[in-house]
Amino acid sequence: MIVGAGALIGAVLFAAAPVLIQLMGAQGEFAALAVQYMRVYALCSPLTTIIFAVDNYLRICGFIRGSMFLNIFMSALIATLEVLFLGVFRWGIWAAALATCTGMLVCAAIAFIPFFRGKTLLRFCRPRFRGKMVRQIIACGSPNFLNNIAGRITSILMNAILVRMGGENAVSVYGVLMFADGFIQPLLYGMCDSLQPAVGYNWGAGSLSRVRAIEKCCFTASGVVSLLSVAVITLFPEQITRLFVAGAGQEILTMSVTALRLFGLTYLTRWFSFATQSYMLAIEKPVPASLISVSTALVFPVLLIAALWPLGLTGIWMNFAATAVLAAVLSAAILLRLRRELCGQDTDRETKGL
Repeated sequence: MIVGAGALIGAVLFAAAPVLIQLMGAQGEFAALAVQYMRVYALCSPLTTIIFAVDNYLRICGFIRGSMFLNIFMSALIATLEVLFLGVFRWGIWAAALATCTGMLVCAAIAFIPFFRGKTLLRFCRPRFRGKMVRQIIACGSPNFLNNIAGRITSILMNAILVRMGGENAVSVYGVLMFADGFIQPLLYGMCDSLQPAVGYNWGAGSLSRVRAIEKCCFTASGVVSLLSVAVITLFPEQITRLFVAGAGQEILTMSVTALRLFGLTYLTRWFSFATQSYMLAIEKPVPASLISVSTALVFPVLLIAALWPLGLTGIWMNFAATAVLAAVLSAAILLRLRRELCGQDTDRETKGL
């Protein structure tokens, strides 16, 4: 199912790549390189997308540290391959995408080893699809799916606006923001997502006190990581820029420092909606999770683009932090609406003393 979905999405992306790049305002050699980059991802997607599923299976089976080390190894492997492909072999920009896809594929193969050896709670079996099961899979997977789709639409819109407002320099700065986010978001995702099996198990058992205790750890850890991220981004914007843009000129450097300081404010509140969305998924509340997901990835950013338009590029950099505030408000409203259910009486045997 995963391979089939990846193949379908990959085929669509491969065919639509030139149109998508054109919609973002890219032209000439810039557009040609972007199409090459995107098409490598599209061709590899039937195999690379497997890593997202098998990594979740590892966490479900209790291989939390294994999943963490695998993701660290994947990041290191991708970085090494990028240096090899681009710096040593002198291949084109498409090789950067190939490095990422190769790293994901290698780690997907490694992640399957415990399952092939029979060392996990989950086992391979003959698939038997039922309507109810398929509906449940779609419902539970829809928040992340919608988040990814909505995020890509927003990214296309953002890139198109940036090209028109600030040219390639603005796009480069946006890339720096996304690189910085690429270090922080996986940490939040890993902490919140790894606790979902434990939350789901205790929710099913009716042990709401344990659910609340686990989620308290989740929210606290997410908040601490986010606040530390705010401090690092705010204090070292120039160093972060130079890390991702070699030989950055003064114009890019000045623009990036301003953008990073505004972008860093995002994590003052982003952690709250992130943890709430994960919480809703763990207790089988896909509708609230989807609402948070789509609002954060598409609805709020698009509305804020219009509201902050008079501020130009500054409005774009402020968009991320403002979106996080609105998402936090929405998440708080959802938690308040469900507070009776979330704070109900425990029903498990241990709580009753049976």
